[in-house]
Amino acid sequence: MDLTVLGLNAIWVMLAFILVLFMQGGFILLETGSTRMKNAGHVAGKTIFTVGLGVLVYWAVGYAFAFGEGNSFIGLEGFLFNPGADESLPPSIFFLFQSAFAVISLSIAWGGFAERAKLGVYLLFTLFFVGFIYPVIAHWIWGGGFLAEDGAQDFAGSTVVHLTGACAAFAATVLLKPRIGRFNKDGTANDIPGHNQVYTALGVLILWVGWFGFNAGSTVAVDDGFFGFVAFNTHLATGAGAVAALLVSWAVRGKGDVGTMLNGTLAGLVAITASCAFVDPWAAVVIGLVAGVITVGSMKMFEKLRVDDPIYALTVHGVAGIWGTLANGLFATPELAEKVGVGQAGLFYGGGWHQLGVQALSVVSAGTFAIAASFIILLIVKAVIGLRVTEEEEILGLDLSEHGVYGYPEQMKVVPGGTIDASSAVPGRS
Repeated sequence: MDLTVLGLNAIWVMLAFILVLFMQGGFILLETGSTRMKNAGHVAGKTIFTVGLGVLVYWAVGYAFAFGEGNSFIGLEGFLFNPGADESLPPSIFFLFQSAFAVISLSIAWGGFAERAKLGVYLLFTLFFVGFIYPVIAHWIWGGGFLAEDGAQDFAGSTVVHLTGACAAFAATVLLKPRIGRFNKDGTANDIPGHNQVYTALGVLILWVGWFGFNAGSTVAVDDGFFGFVAFNTHLATGAGAVAALLVSWAVRGKGDVGTMLNGTLAGLVAITASCAFVDPWAAVVIGLVAGVITVGSMKMFEKLRVDDPIYALTVHGVAGIWGTLANGLFATPELAEKVGVGQAGLFYGGGWHQLGVQALSVVSAGTFAIAASFIILLIVKAVIGLRVTEEEEILGLDLSEHGVYGYPEQMKVVPGGTIDASSAVPGRS
């Protein structure tokens, strides 16, 4: 391959890595805006801390488990990864790109921990999630594992990244139980609105921009311009998800709910992540529209089940991730499957039921493993240090109880002795 093309490929993937890493800024704003003021500094700080720790863990063991030579279940080579020279994409750049994916999945998982988990839980769970849970599933689909052998189509991670993170979030929110005041004894729900919807919207926009590194960057090449097609599909699906969620919420509730619309936007992004390289543009629009529609019903479903999911990770990354993965089994075209070199055409393009079956197997395998492993690890952590802060600490806010200072010190009324003004301690008001 021409050295100029090799250089351009390397620059493109490096740029994509930077875009994906910057998505953490979107997650900080999204999660901070969707939770209460008294937890804002904690949300932002633990994100930076766990990204830093996650990168080190991925370097030490995670990358080897995901992409090292091994067997159909796990990689077994490349621990304490030391990149050497390569005639195509430099291994150091590929590692950076993949490490950003690993910590994105981790940040998705934190949605199920929000506003009630101890800081130590974030530390311990990061070790096991980035060191084992995520790499194993990545190996199955991207590292030559048994799902890759079957032809599983997950171009940029609807299953590997998003469903895996959402399943960990599910395990956490079940074990941690709902936040104080979220549900009444009769099962009815109380809203606990986030403190800054502008932060949430800006976070979504940053994620939308960063997603072009996520999806289009997964081509790891620029020479044939295919990354543009992937970006095109991504853009269409995202717009469709935003529009569908707003219109459906408007029709159902009589109001165009902004939060639901933002979740629909993210759901469109998540859903198209698996299929952005495998489907025609019309199908990308359909995938985004369906993602936006199911967002409304999924949010309500989890609320009815009394699952407290403050940033709707289960809906946006879990349900939409499942839909996006299965969509390949319906809409993948034979030409694009051949171009990417993975799997075959979907049901609507003459491929029969085979690819849909493979996609369903991916969902079941990854989801079952991620939930089971996360439950086991969190139960061990619970036995060792406990999972949840005390009721008093939760009411005070994790900024003060875990870090000793508020993210908004001028806004929070702290009196001598470390107590908080009662108006700031009521769920939904701080």
